[in-house]
Amino acid sequence: MSVLLEASDIHAWYGSSHVLHGVSFSIHRGETVGLLGRNGMGKSTLIRTLLGHVPQREGRVQCFGEDCSRAKPHEVARLGVGYVPEGRGVFPNLNVRENLVMAARSGRHGRHDWTFDRVMATFPRLAERVNNMGNQLSGGEQQMLSIGRALMTNPELLILDEATEGLAPLIVADIWRVIGEIRETGIATLIVDRDWHKVLSFSDRAIVLQKGQVVMGGNAERIAQDPALAGYLGV
Repeated sequence: MSVLLEASDIHAWYGSSHVLHGVSFSIHRGETVGLLGRNGMGKSTLIRTLLGHVPQREGRVQCFGEDCSRAKPHEVARLGVGYVPEGRGVFPNLNVRENLVMAARSGRHGRHDWTFDRVMATFPRLAERVNNMGNQLSGGEQQMLSIGRALMTNPELLILDEATEGLAPLIVADIWRVIGEIRETGIATLIVDRDWHKVLSFSDRAIVLQKGQVVMGGNAERIAQDPALAGYLGV
């Protein structure tokens, strides 16, 4: 199966506010897709809709060949989708080890590529703080923990929503290093981040949202060189 996720004509609402207007795109096995757009253009809403967090939605979503258009978030996760949410979502009353182990499970077809030891090796900072509680970690360490926790589910597809937001430059560089390592392992990724240069340099393909619609899409390198991009990103 080459297509892991396919979204067709996705519409979404928050109350009476129509946020997404017929968004269609796909993610293939092992592929990194960048999701770009200014604030308020629908990026996080699209992610939340794909994951089943937005109840007012229409359109068709297929995950790993299964129709998950009306699936609940835990059902999407069990299909093999890992999620690193904006805001991190670390459990403050659990330590680093507990935050990771509570998420551990086999991936599709019983895969166990990402173990606790592998996450510790990938994030040496977390290994040094393995017994610290979630609320005792810095923002960067919490982000590493959030990524590590998603990897412990052994996903086929990892969705990263603003993984570097508000972090110090050295931590940001470390996060991008890990994203590159994840990409090299063959896990497909969907990346949202304000640093569009970095997103496009790490992506195979990209889509750009403007007022809840796809206005650009295709090869990431080509999009990076397109003069129209500046108008959509406000740069």
